[in-house]
Amino acid sequence: MKYLIVGLGNIGAEYAKTRHNVGFMVVDAFAEANNLTFQDGRYGFTAEGRLKNKQFILLKPSTYMNLSGQAVRYWAQKEKIELENILVVVDDLAIPFAQLRLKGNGSAAGHNGLKNIQENLNTDKYARLRVGLGNDYPKGKQIEFVLGEFSDEEKTTLEERIKVAGEMIQSFILQGIDATMNAYNKK
Repeated sequence: MKYLIVGLGNIGAEYAKTRHNVGFMVVDAFAEANNLTFQDGRYGFTAEGRLKNKQFILLKPSTYMNLSGQAVRYWAQKEKIELENILVVVDDLAIPFAQLRLKGNGSAAGHNGLKNIQENLNTDKYARLRVGLGNDYPKGKQIEFVLGEFSDEEKTTLEERIKVAGEMIQSFILQGIDATMNAYNKK
């Protein structure tokens, strides 16, 4: 049984430390914790790993955020990964900063990366781990906010929450979405 764990973000040094790239940050940390190295492949950077008897592929799409669905569809089809074994790690302005929420499906909620995944998979029935950015920005400054970097104080908090997100990914792979939601969504 294979799993596809997708971190959403934008490629390029200018985006590397921005709020919008928190999905990349989470899968990078998960790869590092599991001693995995990303390889440049079609539509993205991938790393393959194993937890007990479960195989997984980490994916950081190189298509930029708004076209992430192309990479997700390609790798899911290529590796014959079932829809219920796909987890997308994504930033979310509607959730308070550093809160983590796992859902089994749902709307794109205005997120262009999720919209494109939905269009490419023809469904919204895939899991997503939403990492809260909060909405502490002036009206009309949403783009500047998500493409801005975290403050030093936020970075300290985020580091700990990224570890928890890694635990959630591991739980998703080993125990499934329901057990993971029950264990972590209450925290």
